[in-house]
Amino acid sequence: MIKLNAVDQKYGGTQILWDLNLSIKKGSRTCIMGRNGVGKTTLLKVIMGMLPISSGSLTINDLSMEKSTVELRPEIGVGYVPQGRHIFPQLTVEENLKISLNCKRQKSKTIPEYIYELFPVLKEMLHRRGGDLSGGQQQQLAIARALVLNPSILILDEPNEGIQPNIVQLIRDVLLKLNKEHGMTIVLVEQKLPFARAVGEEFVLMEKGQVISTGPMTQLTDELVGKYLAV
Repeated sequence: MIKLNAVDQKYGGTQILWDLNLSIKKGSRTCIMGRNGVGKTTLLKVIMGMLPISSGSLTINDLSMEKSTVELRPEIGVGYVPQGRHIFPQLTVEENLKISLNCKRQKSKTIPEYIYELFPVLKEMLHRRGGDLSGGQQQQLAIARALVLNPSILILDEPNEGIQPNIVQLIRDVLLKLNKEHGMTIVLVEQKLPFARAVGEEFVLMEKGQVISTGPMTQLTDELVGKYLAV
């Protein structure tokens, strides 16, 4: 479903990704992990077309994507929740959600009802400005905005950053539900090991811009955690 082969990425004269190889299977739940600064967010931005590939290849759903723009990702069923949420603070919850409906791929101009089933608080706050929501509510809005297009792949960058524990549990349950009941492929960067183990069935460990280990989450050993994740 997502495949990167020998990908290099240079940003501002500095090379961030080095000969990176990665394959993510359809319908999987994959956690990309590693210490700060190893290239996790850069990897997601490369997949999303937000940063150019210096060399190598990227395919999504068997389509060559290394030269395509970020605008094409929703067209092929890829949703993205960036680190820091990046909702529109001056727009209402409803307006934030409806912005995604302007995508060419989206024929319906109605917000899917299942969005409100996943995040009931958003229905209660439809006419409240995004900037007036709590951090946890903003994160729910950011995820919901990506889901409006009914993506087959959902990519999230540290969705639990600065979020209270009860909302972390809600996000965990939502991601599992989307994967198990809707068949959605979940790809996320996550620093919190308990959450990663609860959601991910596959792990990807990064170090210095390279993928150095992958496998089932059950094979993420204490040795690997100590070597590549412990601070």
